[in-house]
Amino acid sequence: MRNIVMMILIISFVSAFVVASLVEYWIHRLMHASQKLGERHRDHHRRNEGQGVLWEFLDYVKGSAIVMLLPFLISWEVGMGWLLGALSYSIFSAYAHQLQHDNPTKCFWMKMPVHYVHHKYGMWHHNFGLGVDWWDHVFGTYKPVDWLTEKEVSQASGYFALKWW
Repeated sequence: MRNIVMMILIISFVSAFVVASLVEYWIHRLMHASQKLGERHRDHHRRNEGQGVLWEFLDYVKGSAIVMLLPFLISWEVGMGWLLGALSYSIFSAYAHQLQHDNPTKCFWMKMPVHYVHHKYGMWHHNFGLGVDWWDHVFGTYKPVDWLTEKEVSQASGYFALKWW
């Protein structure tokens, strides 16, 4: 019984993490397609800066709180795994988003920090991922560029040298 509960928790956690990355990708794409939905996002592009890890995280949680809690209607195990997976992706994505604005060379888990080049080269139709680049590859929106210049190399600092709030 204990092994089954652990498996349910793990499967729910991983499922939520992957689904959250997919939702993030599509919402970002929609922000580029819709005038109304994209108003705040266009301001983000003009400023070319993140709000800080804490504020990014709170925005993600506010926007998805209901979806994070609905699986509790299935069972406690599914709900807890899903909630922890969704919260984990929200934290990771908030960190990754801010890191790509402040210190993109530290995004070691991606060959190219897609959100950074999305901003740097004004890619309105490419590279929508924030935390991961999987979905850009899957949906054909990944556009590789030679992004690493002297500017990025000279500004590189530690993994935690970024705006936290």
